[in-house]
Amino acid sequence: MKPVEIYTSPLCGFCHAAKRLLNQKGVSFSEVDVLANPDRKSEMIQRANGGRTVPQIFIGEIHVGGNDDLQALERAGKLDALLAA
Repeated sequence: MKPVEIYTSPLCGFCHAAKRLLNQKGVSFSEVDVLANPDRKSEMIQRANGGRTVPQIFIGEIHVGGNDDLQALERAGKLDALLAA
């Protein structure tokens, strides 16, 4: 399974929803809290091609996007394949 990294904020409901989906699927992920680590926010913005909102989700080197994008992949039945590829 590809490594999953998610940039979050503890105040973000969309972040919690994305993490909940990943947890339900049994996917382990590393989390970067951009409030606790503000120096990592510029890294997130660069990796996310200018994306400034959280969550920003990466599966391997692929930038998935935010929670809506992650949920859409799940609904389309494409998330498992992306995680396994």
